[in-house]
Amino acid sequence: MSANRVPWTPKVLTSSTAPQSLIDDKGCAIYGHFDGPVVNLAADKFRYFNEMDKPASQWAKYFDFKQFQFVSIVTPHYVIGVALADIRYAGSAFCYLYDIKQNQLIETSWLKPLGMGYQMSASPMQGGAKIKSVKGSVEFDIEQGRWRVKLDTLGIEADLYLQPEPLSLPMAMCNPTGYSGWTYTQKHNALNVKGTLLINHEPQPLQRVTAGYDFSAGFMRRETSWRWASINSLTDEGSLGLNLAAGVNETGCNENVFWLNGERHLLGAVHFEFTRQRIKGEQARQWRIYSDNGQVELTFTPQNCRQEKLNLWLIKSNFRQYLGHFNGFITDNLGNKHPLTNVLGLTEDHFARW
Repeated sequence: MSANRVPWTPKVLTSSTAPQSLIDDKGCAIYGHFDGPVVNLAADKFRYFNEMDKPASQWAKYFDFKQFQFVSIVTPHYVIGVALADIRYAGSAFCYLYDIKQNQLIETSWLKPLGMGYQMSASPMQGGAKIKSVKGSVEFDIEQGRWRVKLDTLGIEADLYLQPEPLSLPMAMCNPTGYSGWTYTQKHNALNVKGTLLINHEPQPLQRVTAGYDFSAGFMRRETSWRWASINSLTDEGSLGLNLAAGVNETGCNENVFWLNGERHLLGAVHFEFTRQRIKGEQARQWRIYSDNGQVELTFTPQNCRQEKLNLWLIKSNFRQYLGHFNGFITDNLGNKHPLTNVLGLTEDHFARW
């Protein structure tokens, strides 16, 4: 992969200083892109109203707040995906191990009742999230914005630190959601990985390993859905990270961003074209992901999929996360065109009622 200069005059998106508290002294959320993590979400200080402008009950304020955290770790031989979620009615988690060469995926999942057997971090700057059972354990520790990932499941023994390049900025933003809610999301891709990683008791060298995380929380829509694409890769140009989404977090600003060797480029809106419905046994078809201004033009060819369908009356989830390869190009905010050729990454199609 190499960068070639092409004509490009984009409107460069900017970010503001991250506030200490996401909720201001009037009880309102602060919106926009930030240049780093917000220290305190301060959800307890949020003045939450119902559709008829009356203060929401404490019951509604508690159950309408959702959060989830996800980490993807990419080695030369494996992809590890691990998530923790608190939807108030229950806590859930999953972990999968994908063997790239064999195109084989194994997975495990957890589902815990209301507030029992799991915890989540209330801050993207400092805190811990974990879940544990006979299936194993998953733990995320955040200290001064630095993520530590500890896994003991599926033959994975990991104690890893996710470290950004010097001066590299995450994508951190807050948008209005629905009629009176808000969503904070923070993502950082193409991070260096330090620590120890064993898979089936075999030590994995970390020199060619990269990772990304997602921290999202807020008063989200009761029914929501999104399409998502993510890359954590080491290429001839260096470390390459990508986060693209549609269907969520698009009221005011969006979460689309490209990192090259730690340099962050905020991107405009993108479209996802793919076929959701298919005949049983039919191979998933190629996706197209693109922007109207020509800055993003990608195809994605699925190779494998982690999927789950839940229909539990109050909550529903139709989840598909695909592993596969991207081809095409991305043009950064300096006008440099970056071709992608068979770059491994993820896409996701998700509907949730929570």
